[in-house]
Amino acid sequence: MSAAHTAAANAPQAGAGKAARRDWRVVPMLLPYLWEHKWRVVLAMLLLIAAKFANVGVPLVMKDIVDSLDASRGVLVLPLALLLAYGLLRLSTVLFAELRDVVFVPVTQRAARRVALAVFRHLHALSLRFHLDRQTGGMSRDIERGTRGISTLLSFMLFSIIPVVLEFVLVAAVLFAKFDWRFVAVTFAAVVVYIAFTIGITEWRTAIRKRANELDSKANTRAIDSLLNYETVKYFNNEEFEARRYDDNLQRYEVMAVRNEASLGLLNVGQAAIIAVAATLLMILCAQGVVARDLTLGDLVLVNALLIQLYIPLNFLGMAYREIKQALIDMERMFGLLEQHREVDDAPGAVELPQGPAAVRFEAVDFGYDPRRQILHGMSFEIPPAAKVAVVGSSGAGKSTLARLLYRFYDVTGGAVSVGGVDIRGLKQTSLRAAIAIVPQDTVLFNDTILYNIQYGRPSASREEVVAAARAAHIHDFIEGLPDGYETMVGERGLKLSGGEKQRVAIARAILKNPRVMIFDEATSALDSRTEQAIQKELNEIAQGRTTLVIAHRLSTVMDADEILVLEQGRIIERGRHAELLAAGGSYAQMWALQQQEDARGGDEGLTAPA
Repeated sequence: MSAAHTAAANAPQAGAGKAARRDWRVVPMLLPYLWEHKWRVVLAMLLLIAAKFANVGVPLVMKDIVDSLDASRGVLVLPLALLLAYGLLRLSTVLFAELRDVVFVPVTQRAARRVALAVFRHLHALSLRFHLDRQTGGMSRDIERGTRGISTLLSFMLFSIIPVVLEFVLVAAVLFAKFDWRFVAVTFAAVVVYIAFTIGITEWRTAIRKRANELDSKANTRAIDSLLNYETVKYFNNEEFEARRYDDNLQRYEVMAVRNEASLGLLNVGQAAIIAVAATLLMILCAQGVVARDLTLGDLVLVNALLIQLYIPLNFLGMAYREIKQALIDMERMFGLLEQHREVDDAPGAVELPQGPAAVRFEAVDFGYDPRRQILHGMSFEIPPAAKVAVVGSSGAGKSTLARLLYRFYDVTGGAVSVGGVDIRGLKQTSLRAAIAIVPQDTVLFNDTILYNIQYGRPSASREEVVAAARAAHIHDFIEGLPDGYETMVGERGLKLSGGEKQRVAIARAILKNPRVMIFDEATSALDSRTEQAIQKELNEIAQGRTTLVIAHRLSTVMDADEILVLEQGRIIERGRHAELLAAGGSYAQMWALQQQEDARGGDEGLTAPA
């Protein structure tokens, strides 16, 4: 065979080996969580050892009981002490096992909780880019399976693998002490063949199970994505289209699930065959010894009981290994989330945002979501403390990108953004974002009460403060008119509320936060003209004394801005106050004229959509 063919033949095996090593690498990651409860782990292991000694002691006592009642040996007395010892050992086996579980369960649950919390926090620390690229349904399923896998791994490794090894050693010692080497040889050979067979088949099944998991996550992602976009599905009458797409994923999962179960059947039959052959050979050896009067009936009972006690958990070992491998696969996917690079992270030595007025400054900022397509080109402007700067322009001009950069959802690719005279890359993100509040164009609410969603702006706020913020946002009367008032559930993403109602909840939430820097990103875009006029006055009052960035397409809402920036394709093409820009007769003046014509025709909406 050529070297090329040899390399090709070995490639799958090398890949499988690397995958196996990658799966097992999550085990050291769990050790710190176990070390926190080392005394519980030690106590659980001592209880496990005690349970196994009691378990192996049961057949030994049973042998003595049978021999005491064997009439052929001339011994026929009631072995009361042995019977009591038998009962005590039986009880001890269960008692120690249950105590072991009681001692160790807090360890597994705490480890699962700590890891899940670490993943949750890490996901919130990742950049917006990661979450825009990620499919939430599949990710949530990965976390769910990974958390469950931690409990499975710890339980099976400590209470299945180690007990089986310990029991095998004890059984082998008894067989060696009371019988000849053939008993030990058959037992040892059977265990080796059994373990080798189990590992070999399970490794083969692992690839099948991994593929099944991927398809399961994909089907779940499809279902969640479709249900979250329920209205869009209805708008386009695409229920059957969505059902077919979902079913396509389910069909592929079905094929892999059937293949997985078929391979499981092969594994179980092979394991049963190995155990059956070994058990038959040992019973033949034992029966020959009884016929030759080298062994007693008690010895026959002892060997049979030892085999049962060894091979039942050994049979369970196959399932334990499968579950451990599956747990490792599930955990590897979850720990993989922990290894995702934080695109935006606090720099070493990051500081708190200085107290006092917070000026915002963009200095020659370049930025693009994709290196191949730049969005902002040399953007420079400043918002002095307590001043209001408005940004207008056509769709895709980069207006909303400014807010994302100010929040540091992304880092600029050139230039700098500073707040309070400090480059935001040198500030702690929590300190920066605590000083900023935003009323976004597309308000998404939690599936909770109106009270919860407003209070989210400052969770420590009292109900009275929430009501005051709602009054300032002109939504208090509407809320009080609802049957459940502030306890009204808003539904998934706030879909039970209209666009204007959601926007007013967002305004109240921002007011409650009481920030130093305020961003209005099309804050009144979902409101009718009458409501817009009522709220615009409140927004102006909210902006007083705060550094304010207004992103707008309705020019009537930014007439009072200290400076208006007109953006086009990521560049500032005009800047000045409202009257100055009208007098200049440029792009701003044209936009103003067009919107005045729209208003004259009774239109409530502006011409352009937000960026």
